[in-house]
Amino acid sequence: MSPDLLMIGSFLLALLLGVPVAIALGLGGVVGILTGLSPDMLATLGTNTYNSVAKYPLIAIPLFILTGLIFERAGVAASLVRFAQAIIGPRHGGLAVVAVLVCLIMGGMSGSGPADAAAVAMVMLPSMRKAGYPQPFSATLIAASSSTAILIPPSIALILYSIVVPGVDLRALFAAGLFPGILAGLSLLVPALLLARKYGWEDPEASERPPLWASFKAAIPALLAPVIILGGLRSGLFTPTEAAVVAVTYGVVVGSLIYRNLGIKDLFNLVTEAAVTSGVVMLIIALAGIFAWAGTTLGTFQHLAEGLLSLSDNGWVLLLLVMLLVLLAGMLLDAVSIYLILIPILLPLMNHFGWNPVWFGILLAMNIAIGQFTPPVAVNLMVTTRIAQIRLEHTMGWALIFIAAMACSLLLVMLVPGIALWLPEKLGYVVGSW
Repeated sequence: MSPDLLMIGSFLLALLLGVPVAIALGLGGVVGILTGLSPDMLATLGTNTYNSVAKYPLIAIPLFILTGLIFERAGVAASLVRFAQAIIGPRHGGLAVVAVLVCLIMGGMSGSGPADAAAVAMVMLPSMRKAGYPQPFSATLIAASSSTAILIPPSIALILYSIVVPGVDLRALFAAGLFPGILAGLSLLVPALLLARKYGWEDPEASERPPLWASFKAAIPALLAPVIILGGLRSGLFTPTEAAVVAVTYGVVVGSLIYRNLGIKDLFNLVTEAAVTSGVVMLIIALAGIFAWAGTTLGTFQHLAEGLLSLSDNGWVLLLLVMLLVLLAGMLLDAVSIYLILIPILLPLMNHFGWNPVWFGILLAMNIAIGQFTPPVAVNLMVTTRIAQIRLEHTMGWALIFIAAMACSLLLVMLVPGIALWLPEKLGYVVGSW
């Protein structure tokens, strides 16, 4: 058996046996080195793991993870929900619109879908239950809406993509993700509103509209967070990594001094939780370095890319196949693992067909976003169903509706790349060429 098959086979077998992704990646890389290279090459393990994480932009990942946790615990979601309710007002489907809007805004603070799902679900689920929405529907809608955090800057997944793909400007990726993220959120509103009106969920006469001015004043600190982060990046005041530091600092000030929901003990617990989560992410990245080095040295990734190219010489056919592959991977793995495993295989395809790297990165992110609320793994859906205290399988029917809705927005961005590329081009960022 060839070293290529042994490396990929050992990695997949380890995943099937329930081995953590990080260990499975490292194990696959070691098998590739032992079977295809000299055992002396095992001496490169330390260098490869270190080189994988010794990258300045990666500092932003633990900081944005901490930002998401801070804003989740600071009570930001509650003020945003009240402000959105004041704008939308009581109507059929009003709370569904509020849930989607709040998830979009929260995505501009943390870049983490599960964190947004938890924060919004804690506030919205009781209100939606009281208004007559089925809990499985509400949990699925919030899980789907919070998946847009992977697109709306600052996105942890896009930070990683900019590191894995050479020459991609992170600022261009952040700008490119904004309109597709909003489009994905709006695509979820269509079925949500139609279903709410069809079944008569939320009686407009049964709830009062919060005062607009008071709720706006309470939401100003939360609304300023995305403005500060994105405005600072656009003005050149700070880099994306420095933006993460600014976001943490602003979150601490808002949570402890304005909303007053964070104390010293809370901050210590949040830093500890962020450190644990970041450690898991960094371990995956470090051990993926072994897998990537072995696959590159053996030519495994090039062989796999050539195998995909042999299926068709039509770029659109290959792009659809890639999207299906990424969707399948998104149903089973997290975004970090998908990027680290698939990008080395997909890079030759991207270069062969001349796909714009920024546009392609956004397509991958949109696909992974769909995977975040697609069973069996569905990380966002796991969070919201746990808070709603319902079983995951009860959400299957609703999930299929929202998967189809977001797939339509993905198809639109595929067919009209300008949806993603117009803003970064207008802002003067380098977006690459076709």
